[in-house]
Amino acid sequence: MPSFKTLDDLSDIRGKRVLVRVDLNVPVKDGKVTDVTRIERVAPTILELSEKGAKVILLAHFGRPKDGPSSDLSLSLIAPSVEEVLDHAVLTASDCIGEAAASAVAAMNDGDILLLENTRFHKGEENNDSDFTKALAANGDIYVNDAFSAAHRAHASTEGLAHHLPAYAGRTMQAELEALEKGLGDPARPVVAIVGGAKVSTKIDLLMNLVKKVDALVIGGGMANTFIAARGTNVGKSLCEHDLAETAKQIMIEAATAGCAIILPEDGVIAREFKAGAANETVDINAIPADAMVLDVGPKSVEAINAWIERAATLVWNGPLGAFEIGPFDAATVAAAKYAAGRTIAGKLTSVAGGGDTVSALNHAGVADDFTYVSTAGGAFLEWMEGKELPGVAVLNAVSKLVRAATVPAN
Repeated sequence: MPSFKTLDDLSDIRGKRVLVRVDLNVPVKDGKVTDVTRIERVAPTILELSEKGAKVILLAHFGRPKDGPSSDLSLSLIAPSVEEVLDHAVLTASDCIGEAAASAVAAMNDGDILLLENTRFHKGEENNDSDFTKALAANGDIYVNDAFSAAHRAHASTEGLAHHLPAYAGRTMQAELEALEKGLGDPARPVVAIVGGAKVSTKIDLLMNLVKKVDALVIGGGMANTFIAARGTNVGKSLCEHDLAETAKQIMIEAATAGCAIILPEDGVIAREFKAGAANETVDINAIPADAMVLDVGPKSVEAINAWIERAATLVWNGPLGAFEIGPFDAATVAAAKYAAGRTIAGKLTSVAGGGDTVSALNHAGVADDFTYVSTAGGAFLEWMEGKELPGVAVLNAVSKLVRAATVPAN
């Protein structure tokens, strides 16, 4: 298990200035936040620190500003939604460093919550610039990272600050890391992974890593067509990366070498049009008409997938099995998701999901709350599944090790 310090290791923080990196990069339309999920995820950490009397200073980015401050990307747009979710007043500052930030911090009372301005308004954020990092650190006594979704970026507020202040994982970061450890770090076996989505090209590293770690890999979505075609089967007009046939074959060879079963569709739901309610039929995967496209896996395939879920002790899920956004091509994703949810509720399965359209697909199926853990982290979740080191996580582990080493008495 990765070793990092959490809020449980913090004591007597009343009056302490706690810099908390959170993810407030939420969708906004017409100046209004349309989805507060990410705010809800970090609320427990913020409120816990506030209730213990800390001066809670929030650091976050919003969007991708290119030329410095922009009113369209100001975190002042997000502040009202943060207040609503927290049911707590949220102060704001016009900058995240300098006099504006320092004055706002100095005016705080114990338990206050302050939202500093978009860290990406400064180029030093993404460059992890030492001077910028020190300027951020000047406003805090303690650093808490609760933004796993940004942990794959070695930015000043996600990695640099841990070198300047005592560093801890927030509750969301802690929950994410503990769930991921159960998923692939030290999972109960057998482990089954479901990977869907449109293209193999975006998930080569992911597939290569998974076949070495799981007992069975279910491949669905458009990417399954590339594997089916690599076996010499005609996939008609289905989405398919024919130029990646050799890559698909290599992944299957790696899987065989590692003892990982590759589960491909046995049947598919085909249509001649990609639109909701299009005329469709189910055919054997070896009998796809030349003028048709596969838009979902068929019932025999779902039965096989559910049989693997039945055998599994751990399930890791990334990506839908079909074009779930339009009916009736959501059937397989919904059926498998509900089956996995049922096993999880029964206490027979640890289910961890995330990345891309996965959260939307599980919400569509109505089972997101029934999985053991559903990550909203996107890119960070995908890089974790690829086996890559995440800078924002690695630095917490490294700092914790240094702290322990410094406190162990010499023999």
